[in-house]
Amino acid sequence: MINKSILCVTKSRLEGVVELAGAKNSSLRLLAASILTDETVELTNYPAELLDAKIHVDMLHALGKETKLLSNNRIQIRERTQLSPELIWQGRSIRNTLLILGALTARFGNAKVPLPGGCKLGERKYDLHVMLLEKLGARVYEEDDYLCTEAKNGLRGADIHLPMRSTGATENAVISSCLAKGVTRIWNPHIRPEILDLINMLNSMGAKISVFGQEHIEVTGVEGLIGAKHRVIADNMEAITWLAAAVITKGDIEIKDFPYQDLEVVLAHLKAAGAKMYTGENSLVVRGGNCYPIEISTGPHPGINSDVQPILAAWAAQARGESRIIDLRFPGRYGYAVEMAKMGLKYDIAGDMLKIYGHAGGLAGARVKALDLRAGIALALCGLAAEGETVISDAWQIGRGYVNFISKLKSLGAECSGEINEI
Repeated sequence: MINKSILCVTKSRLEGVVELAGAKNSSLRLLAASILTDETVELTNYPAELLDAKIHVDMLHALGKETKLLSNNRIQIRERTQLSPELIWQGRSIRNTLLILGALTARFGNAKVPLPGGCKLGERKYDLHVMLLEKLGARVYEEDDYLCTEAKNGLRGADIHLPMRSTGATENAVISSCLAKGVTRIWNPHIRPEILDLINMLNSMGAKISVFGQEHIEVTGVEGLIGAKHRVIADNMEAITWLAAAVITKGDIEIKDFPYQDLEVVLAHLKAAGAKMYTGENSLVVRGGNCYPIEISTGPHPGINSDVQPILAAWAAQARGESRIIDLRFPGRYGYAVEMAKMGLKYDIAGDMLKIYGHAGGLAGARVKALDLRAGIALALCGLAAEGETVISDAWQIGRGYVNFISKLKSLGAECSGEINEI
């Protein structure tokens, strides 16, 4: 059960140095991939404090895995007893249960996991996951609040044609096919940094995976996978958050370990929209600038990720003039605008387009609610620029994806308080 945690933020100018944590969107996939082997997997640069990571580790424990947190952000995942193919779970579910389903099916030929949870971003169905598992030879069915599979003779390689570039479906197809008999080709995959990170770790574990650009991924099944030690990539969403925070608060922030190669398109947009950025030694220095109106649409990598658009909406709220945002991946993912309106934001929704009528310095602190992870962080960014105090309820949503967020804010000079890591 979630305790309704609170984050209080007051107008502040952020200044200093911040280090990025390991990527949430990568680490959860790597945890799921550890199910494919009975040998030890060690992750470094691991964001252990993330709420979703803690839940995923507890799920591994429920299956029979053992984990050990080590110094310097490391986690070891071991298996001392026979793993169960059934995840019986009464706690909060996360979207990653679908990847657990794929990994268990690949290894054991059957699986049972809770129906997926996570952020409610429109119609996030799991039909693509069902389709790809059926293509690989599994029978997929629902039983009460669980999603189940059965593949009596194991999974077999197949051609999987994804009708859309889905991150989750691409990841599940890769994980599920590693131990399948024969060759699997995944057509129209979503090739993005977190997926390449997953593939790199799986290949180090003995998988045979080749990437042919955005056209297809080829996986040759192997008998089994070995253990590995792997470093989680830096969190590009956290990187964009601190970049936006620097400009919104007219601050001066150096962002360590900045993942330039993952964010070229976003950086080009924000440079044109007023950010003043300088390349440091393995870092990005953001020295203020101004928030100018933006016009963006989300799309597959290397385009702008859907997770970025709520952050850019906070940017647009500080710009003088009209900004336009279209989310092509999750149309209508604009619930946060209702919460921002409580702070004085003026906006319209026309079809799949969000129009924001920004007015620099025009927001006022208010009591708002974090509807999901990125909506929560967008409200925090607005609070840093608003007059008065902003109180964000359900701030645990932010703790799902940001490590030590409050302490990092305070280290940069923000006036804030609260608790975002309660479950």
